[in-house]
Amino acid sequence: MTATAPSASRAAELLSRPVALNGLTVPNRIAMAPMTRMFSPGGVPGEDVRSYYARRAAAGVGLIVTEGTYVGHESAGQSDRVPRFHGEEQLAGWAEVAEAVHAAGGTIVPQLWHIGMVRKQGEPPYADAPAVGPSGLRIDGTEDGRAMTRSDLDDVIGAFADAAADAERIGFDGVELHGAHGYLLDQFLWAGTNRRTDGYGGDPVARTRFAAEIVAAVRERVSADFPIIFRYSQWKQEAYDARLAETPEELDAILAPLAAAGVDAFHASTRRYWIPEFEGSDLNLAGWTKKLTGRPAITVGSVGLDGDFIRGFIGEGSPVQGIDNLLDRLERDEFDMVAVGRALLQDPDWAVKVLQGRHEELKPFDAAALRSLS
Repeated sequence: MTATAPSASRAAELLSRPVALNGLTVPNRIAMAPMTRMFSPGGVPGEDVRSYYARRAAAGVGLIVTEGTYVGHESAGQSDRVPRFHGEEQLAGWAEVAEAVHAAGGTIVPQLWHIGMVRKQGEPPYADAPAVGPSGLRIDGTEDGRAMTRSDLDDVIGAFADAAADAERIGFDGVELHGAHGYLLDQFLWAGTNRRTDGYGGDPVARTRFAAEIVAAVRERVSADFPIIFRYSQWKQEAYDARLAETPEELDAILAPLAAAGVDAFHASTRRYWIPEFEGSDLNLAGWTKKLTGRPAITVGSVGLDGDFIRGFIGEGSPVQGIDNLLDRLERDEFDMVAVGRALLQDPDWAVKVLQGRHEELKPFDAAALRSLS
């Protein structure tokens, strides 16, 4: 079937508009979603990491959100090949990444990460560090770590704040705090892993306290116009059906303290962006996030996968998953940006093809591309 131009030209028009995230103007509405790569031996991003991000910025991605980077807390991670956002050599490497992305015309924020109870003791980079979390519980309910003390909480809050201050100092455009997918901040937000009986557990507002304190600490350490993005999800890596909130009211109880603490934009992670979040409304999670908080929202979830995006251009596929649905939502300001993940692994030029209306050059996602993340 011959590709039809209207959808392609409409996509180019809507996605090419600049957007403001606090003091940062992103040149278009396309973000690169964070994707763990494990290509940084010793936690140091090298030349291949610089070229990886710069190539995608040069090809039209407006905002790069880096892969998750471990903050400076010994229990934060479990790989010596995942980049770290602390240490002289590591930060020097990241400064060069930011410089390369800027030279290519893009903007970039690091995703700051602590995995919490996902960690397995004995793993690098700090083999003796224990798994820690709100209650010492893994997502499956097993006890295989320890509950964080007041001192632990303070140390992690400080680690996030230090990393954010370093990000601004070495030239990044903002930061993203990883509060999704069953990692540490999400372990506090979710009742399934947070069984605390102090001020950090109980109702949704109390479960949000730790994340809000991290946001507030970050806000104090960076400039007033330096963007803070908070990524969150209902689902977890090992529990796709898990939910932080069953109603908009419950979601508001979680998001409001984060917005008040200083979050400038929310990155609402879903597995499929077109699925409504609550009964009685077509809004997805990003749409509800923007409606409840008034903050800009980034949507993500299977954009460009399984051929849905390309079939939308050529008039095939379901109307729910096609490009027109995505564009309709963007046009009515349901959300502000669209994050693309695995499709950008396969095709570094994915964004520029969309922005220039080169719809005939788009290719359906091929999982085999994950073997090569150049």
